[in-house]
Amino acid sequence: MQSEPISRKLHALIRSLPPTGVTLSELIHKVGGDGLLMLTALLTLVFIIPVSIPGVSTVFGAAILLIAVSRLFGRELWIPARLKHKTIGTKKLRPVLRKALSWLHKIERVSRPNRIQWLVADGPMERLNNAALILGAILLMVPFGFIPFSNTFPALALLFMAIGLLQRDGVCVLLGYVGNVATMIYFGVLIAGGGLAVQEVFSRLA
Repeated sequence: MQSEPISRKLHALIRSLPPTGVTLSELIHKVGGDGLLMLTALLTLVFIIPVSIPGVSTVFGAAILLIAVSRLFGRELWIPARLKHKTIGTKKLRPVLRKALSWLHKIERVSRPNRIQWLVADGPMERLNNAALILGAILLMVPFGFIPFSNTFPALALLFMAIGLLQRDGVCVLLGYVGNVATMIYFGVLIAGGGLAVQEVFSRLA
């Protein structure tokens, strides 16, 4: 459990962002001892608003994917140099993070440590939770960013998972699983709707 609210730490981090831009390498350095789950929570906040900054979902989603894989296999985090040193402009990033922090405040108000403890237990459940983080990161990277809420749903799932694992709160972890399922249903509807639209176009042309 964190000694102070996560939102307070993120506020301090946002205020410390360089004026020109920040790289993933710098973000990793800034979170320091708070751990990779803290970084995961930070990276998801950008996507809580309905339409995200173009191109960021691939970079941040890949970073979350690497964090989840490192947790699953118990290894140190490795990030490719191209991804590690890619700069995100602070002028665009800071206001988005500030707006998204309101969601984090709401989650913190309902989060409580040690609920449904078997969902945050070590062993098989821990591996399953890390696999859920991997799934959420892959869903975040799906190239539907121009469609409203296509990044929001997987980001909320990842945020709930990260907060739940940080706070040892099984309820938040469970909401993370629900978010992953809701995302897959939403994407399924989008794909099915797109397929029907293409089929209709071809039928009219025929």
